[in-house]
Amino acid sequence: MLCRRGVGLWLLLLLLPVAVLAEGESAPKREGFSQEQVMEKAGAFFGETTKGLASAIEKVFEDQGQPNAIVVGEEVSAAIVVGLRYGRGELQLLSGETRAIFWQGPSVGFDMGGNASKVFTLIYNLDAADTLYQRFPGVEGSVYYAAGVGVNYLRSGDTVVAPIRTGVGLRTGANVGYLQFTKESSWNPF
Repeated sequence: MLCRRGVGLWLLLLLLPVAVLAEGESAPKREGFSQEQVMEKAGAFFGETTKGLASAIEKVFEDQGQPNAIVVGEEVSAAIVVGLRYGRGELQLLSGETRAIFWQGPSVGFDMGGNASKVFTLIYNLDAADTLYQRFPGVEGSVYYAAGVGVNYLRSGDTVVAPIRTGVGLRTGANVGYLQFTKESSWNPF
């Protein structure tokens, strides 16, 4: 009986460090806004949470997880093969810090029309607010006939930006371009 207990104890002592090491090897989770917090903020910003908006937010959470920053704002864009986009809003960090933010960017593609949108952007892996002030390239496809909800992903390094747009206009097509976030408003999209 004593031998069995001794072997069991030795086995436990041998396996315990392996279990601790395996647990420590898992990737660290970044803290971020919960899906409930994002839904609450989106509902307050858009005035209500529609089924399309809820589905878009759910999809982004499924793909990317919890964002650690959010931008709420408005933008206008237009295109006839070559397009331009201008926006302004407020950057909200997980720490509670807020600051004004602007964005602009060109695009090129099979794209025609114009639209005005409210934009609710989820931002991932943002280590510091100042790292957002750069270009985020991406591909976008959109169809606006009166109103709609759309989301696309833009990436620069580890930082991912997922703008969720709901707006009005008459626009259809696909394009390649970038968004450049800045501290101050600029008419220069480049």
